[in-house]
Amino acid sequence: MNARTVRRLAAAITVTTALTALTACSGDDDTAPAASGSVTVAGVKIEKDPALHDALPAGIKDAGTVKVATDVPYPPFEMYVKEGESELTGLDYDLGQAIGAKLGVKFTFTPQKFDGIVPALQAGRFHVAMSAITDNKERQKVVDFVDYSQSGSGILVAEGNPEKIATLDDLCGRKVAVQTATNQLELLKEHQGQCKKAGRGEIDIQTYPKDSDAQLALRSGKAVAQLLTKPAAGWTAKTADGGKTFDLVEDPAAPGGYNASPNGIAVTKKLPELTDTIQKALQALIDDGTVTTIFEEYGVASIAVKEATKNAAVD
Repeated sequence: MNARTVRRLAAAITVTTALTALTACSGDDDTAPAASGSVTVAGVKIEKDPALHDALPAGIKDAGTVKVATDVPYPPFEMYVKEGESELTGLDYDLGQAIGAKLGVKFTFTPQKFDGIVPALQAGRFHVAMSAITDNKERQKVVDFVDYSQSGSGILVAEGNPEKIATLDDLCGRKVAVQTATNQLELLKEHQGQCKKAGRGEIDIQTYPKDSDAQLALRSGKAVAQLLTKPAAGWTAKTADGGKTFDLVEDPAAPGGYNASPNGIAVTKKLPELTDTIQKALQALIDDGTVTTIFEEYGVASIAVKEATKNAAVD
C-alpha cells in the first residue's frame, strides 16, 4: 500500500505534546559527536565503521555529509520537535543519524514537498530521500531503494483491548471507524466477503472525513476499533494521553500490517557505491539491535525488517 495515503496526521496525534518525552532521544544533544567520534541515537552509541567510510563515494567522503530530502510532518517518520521551529525528529531522522554515524558522515535533512522529492534526487540536489517512501517498480526506474520497513494497515483499539480483537476477522459484525478515501477503507470493504463466508456478519464501517474524527469515534465508544496505517496506529497508541488511551493490535500473521509493502531509503542512481554502503550500514544496525531500539521509540518495532534489502518491491 502507499505509505502516503493519509498525509496529515498531526492534528490527530498531538505531536507537539508527545515529542517532549522524545526530544532527548532525537535532538541535537543526542546526535552530537562524542569525544571518541561516536554518535548516540535513541540511547545507543554508534561507532564509525572505517571500511564502510572508505567505500563511500569520494565526493561524500570529502564533504562529510549526505544530503537528505524529507517531507515533514508525517508522524512518526518525520516531525518537527516544536511547531514553528525547524529542528527535526522522527523515525526516519533518527535512522538517518544512525546510518550516518556508522558511515562516519552526517545525514543532513532538508524538508521538501513529497511529490518533488524524487525529481530533486534525479536533478542531483540530494543524494538520498528518507520520507516513508513506498518502494515500487515505477520509482525503481529512477532511484534505488534500501528497504528498512514493511508497513500496511493496523488496528487501533481502546486501552486494554476490551473487545479482544486480534485479527481483521474479529472486526466482523462490529463498528469500525476509518477515514474516507483511504486504502484502509478499501481493505475493510474487501474483507466483507471473508466475514460473510465465516458467518460472522459484515463489518459496520463508520467513515469519517478526517483521521482525527475516526479516532474520536473510537475514543468515545462509537466504534470498537479504528483502521489506519500501522505506523500511525503504533505512534498514536504510544503517545495519545501518555499512552494510556489506545492499544495497537499485533497480529502475528501480519507483523508489518495488512497489505504491507516495503518502505525504502531512496538513493540517486548516480551513486551506486552510496546505495551499497547504506545497505551494509543498515544491516549492521539491524544485527546489533539499534534498528529495533529506534523503531521501539516510535511504537512500531514490528514493521522493521530483519534484512536490509535493495529494491525489494516486486510489483
